[in-house]
Amino acid sequence: MADSGPIVADLRAESDDLDALVAPLPAGRWADPTPAPGWTIAHQIGHLLWTDRVALVAVTDEAAFAEMVTAAAANAAGFVDAAADEQAARPPRDLLTEWRGIRGRLHDELEAVPAGRKLPWFGPPMSAASMATARLMETWAHGLDVADALGTTRPVTTRLRSIAHLGVRTRDYAFFVNELAPPPEPFRVELRGPGGDSWSWGPSDAAQRVTGSAEDFCLLVTQRRALGTLDITAVGEDAQRWLEIAQAFAGPPGPGR
Repeated sequence: MADSGPIVADLRAESDDLDALVAPLPAGRWADPTPAPGWTIAHQIGHLLWTDRVALVAVTDEAAFAEMVTAAAANAAGFVDAAADEQAARPPRDLLTEWRGIRGRLHDELEAVPAGRKLPWFGPPMSAASMATARLMETWAHGLDVADALGTTRPVTTRLRSIAHLGVRTRDYAFFVNELAPPPEPFRVELRGPGGDSWSWGPSDAAQRVTGSAEDFCLLVTQRRALGTLDITAVGEDAQRWLEIAQAFAGPPGPGR
């Protein structure tokens, strides 16, 4: 079987924590605006439901997923917002109930994906562990949008390590989508985890370096906070440029939240 168990467990926990944040809300609060322009709390949960559903189809029915990709291509610039709008119009209790069911099925299916199988997606095919990491990143980022809308702070956990890893792995992608040539040499990334431990990637003697808070790095690569507000430092022109364009999510570069 695929070695996706630990990351799927983190995805379950992250989803459950967000669920616990929105479940007690009265229906009217689901219409509260979040920092993402035009998106309410209902949009945020609706987007996670829609994406989890699409991911589930990618795992269980590749032919049906291919049809979804074709349909999305017909509205490439607007299909994500259109799906969120559609879901946000539903009664909040129905939305939450379906998200619970869909995400639970997705998590179970990801744990059962055989080793070596690549799952189709809107970008390159990926392993079950990679898909679970991507879902973790997005769940955390949209959960932050919800928390900000409610004026609360979510606990910082070691689940950030997988999101930081994704942020490091997507360095070259960030350059590509900004029509820039990725630097040929690897960078050194050293981050301070929530428990004070050090998380690192890349050769220790690399000339281009990024250091700072792991939480702030995750905020940066999900474009939830501006670079100037974060405890992140770059050494080297290429490393500084990366921090200015970093994104751990698929799709065109945006202005950030």
